[in-house]
Amino acid sequence: MLKIKKFTFNPIAENTFLVWDTETLEGIVVDPGMYDDREKDEFNSFIKSNSINLGTMLATHCHIDHILGTKFIKDEYSAEYLADEKDLPLIDFAKGQASMVNLVIDELPHPDKFLTADSEMVFNGIKTKVLATPGHSPGEVCFYFEEPKFCITGDVLFKENIGRTDIWGSDYKTILSSIKNKLLTLPDEVRIYPGHGADSTIGYEKLHNPFLQ
Repeated sequence: MLKIKKFTFNPIAENTFLVWDTETLEGIVVDPGMYDDREKDEFNSFIKSNSINLGTMLATHCHIDHILGTKFIKDEYSAEYLADEKDLPLIDFAKGQASMVNLVIDELPHPDKFLTADSEMVFNGIKTKVLATPGHSPGEVCFYFEEPKFCITGDVLFKENIGRTDIWGSDYKTILSSIKNKLLTLPDEVRIYPGHGADSTIGYEKLHNPFLQ
């Protein structure tokens, strides 16, 4: 059985997600955004208290608030890091991104491997469908876990909102196409866990998201 835990980290209030199998205790972290020591200790404490083996970290996309903790996770857990290759320019510009929001960081690691979009992949024994959902960033993806019916949507789809399209590599028509063709085709009962704010469901967003009417 898969469980999911949400942490809200860094000054931009980014949602970091931990997904783990309660039987094998194998886990993955999605969008590690921890910034200060308190946040790192909070994450470590949860991992330790639940005896989770954290072997993989994934990025929905590579805006700074979603990758602030990649060096920490790599150093602390030696986790394999995967992201979409199209977002590499954002990693290369990580220090510049950080300075724009008054944060100071070390160089951040590059992915060990690249994600294969629109395919089923297995990370640390956990199966997920990697959905290509560009529009907020060129390489944005969402992770759909079919068995427990939940989807980590990054900054593509929020509760009653969608991701910004006024920044580098973004496009309004593209993000709407991603949402309608990749996310709204999922069952209505699928719970979505976005990169900021509260969770929702696909069915709720079909009815109440003003951008999708």
